[in-house]
Amino acid sequence: MTRPDALVFDCDGTLVDSMPAHYRAWCEALAPVGLTLEERRFYALGGVSTRAIVELLAREQGVSIDVDAIARARDEAFFRSSAPVTAVAPVVEIARAHRGVLPMGIATGGVRRQAETGLRAIGVLSWFSAMASADDDVRPKPAPDVFELAAARLGVDPRRCRAYEDTDVGLAAAQAAGMDVVDIRRLLDDRAGGSPSDRRNPAAG
Repeated sequence: MTRPDALVFDCDGTLVDSMPAHYRAWCEALAPVGLTLEERRFYALGGVSTRAIVELLAREQGVSIDVDAIARARDEAFFRSSAPVTAVAPVVEIARAHRGVLPMGIATGGVRRQAETGLRAIGVLSWFSAMASADDDVRPKPAPDVFELAAARLGVDPRRCRAYEDTDVGLAAAQAAGMDVVDIRRLLDDRAGGSPSDRRNPAAG
């Protein structure tokens, strides 16, 4: 695709470097119920929905819990977190260059409030005219639903959209929606010799 009709961005890890805050929130929410999530596993699960991760950990560690309650506790811990939230500068530059030129939307596996908090923190929330999130009646990534819904809310055929993602799960979802995809990890590697997540992730490299 030489020129898309719209751009669709994942949020956390793609536009917003919020992963330290998210990991702290996971640790805070899981500790009271005896579940653990190692940091390298946290990064390996990038793009997987909060509820799916809670279910996976409970099953693996043999703990019976209220999955929805833990997922809510994790989200609330994120909102209370004092960990820094910063922009993923090269991707924000792309969005800035297309602001007012192409319609732009957000397709996030997180809840809407979480995405809005991060985007507001880096000053770009108003740039996006549509958002699809875990609050919508959609299957989680790698299903294409969240990308298809974002495209529908932009009024653009998903096959005419370019998607920006930072995880294998997210890339699979955007590809399943028929979008042209950009793996921003390669963009960060090219520009800075490795992404922020790579440098934090003990499993990287």
